[in-house]
Amino acid sequence: MPEKPKRGEAPKVNERLDHMVFSLREAGHRITPQRLAVLKVLAADPDHPSVEHIYRQVKTDFPTTSLATIYKTVALLKELGEVLELGFADWGSRYDGRKPYPHPHVICTKCGTIVDPEYSSMGEMAREMAKKSGFHLTHHRLDFFGLCPKCRNGR
Repeated sequence: MPEKPKRGEAPKVNERLDHMVFSLREAGHRITPQRLAVLKVLAADPDHPSVEHIYRQVKTDFPTTSLATIYKTVALLKELGEVLELGFADWGSRYDGRKPYPHPHVICTKCGTIVDPEYSSMGEMAREMAKKSGFHLTHHRLDFFGLCPKCRNGR
C-alpha cells in the first residue's frame, strides 16, 4: 500500500495519485482511463476544483466523458475518504483531493480562491472542543473567509 503523508503535510502528486488508485482497487473498483484522469486532476490541483472544473479538464483528453461520470467518480472517492468535499451556498461544492482529511481553509469571498494554510494544532483543537462540549465528534471543518491578496489589491 502506498504510504500516507502525515497530517498537515501536502503529499506529492504521484504519491497521492497512487494512494487513490490503491484505495479504489482495494474497494473492488476498476481504474478506467476517464477515472484515472479525474484522479490526476484531484491529486494535482491545489485550487480545490468543482466537478465542472474537473469535467472541463478531463473532457480535453476524453471528449465523450459525461458530467455524470465525473460526479459518480467524485462521489465514490468521497465515500472512500479519498476526497474532502467543501460545500458552499454561493459556489456549490469544491473538492480537496490533495488533503482529504479535516484541515483549515481560507476562502476569498470575492473570487472563491481556497488556500490550505499550515496549522499544526487542528487535532488539539478538535479534542478540546469535544472535551468542552461533551460531544463525540465525527468530523469537523474550519473555514476562514476574507479577501485574497489579488482581490484586496484590485487585480
